[in-house]
Amino acid sequence: MAAKDRDRFSTATRLRLLGEQTAARVYRSQNRRQAHRSRLTGRAAFLALIVCSLVVALAYPMRQYVSQRDEIADQERLAQEAEARTEELRDEKSRLQDDAYIKRLAREHLHYLLPGETSYTVVDPDAVKERNGKPDESGRPWHSNLWDGVDSADRG
Repeated sequence: MAAKDRDRFSTATRLRLLGEQTAARVYRSQNRRQAHRSRLTGRAAFLALIVCSLVVALAYPMRQYVSQRDEIADQERLAQEAEARTEELRDEKSRLQDDAYIKRLAREHLHYLLPGETSYTVVDPDAVKERNGKPDESGRPWHSNLWDGVDSADRG
């Protein structure tokens, strides 16, 4: 019994018991801290800050880049249209060098005739009434209506 009492009060036993109690307290306090600890650590907050600052820093240059790419695409489209129009004008120029094409244009647009041909013109009867200087529905000739319109424009 004397040996048991001696072991119970020995320094090594006391230190071991004290260490176990301290370890149990530390374990309990760590569990409580982990339960209350937020998931956002300092590293994660710093990383989020860096990412946000990069997004803010790159937003304007990216917008400029996209708008400039759109302008380049528009200018390329305009250049292609200009090239197509240039080709059309070159074709027209080469056709205008041909005498047969010039004669055909003169016949179509200027109503020219070759010797021996007869021209026929179909006239709209309503248009003839107005062109002959006869009064229209208002009972006045067209030139009177024209001058009245000019006079009313000067007054207004």
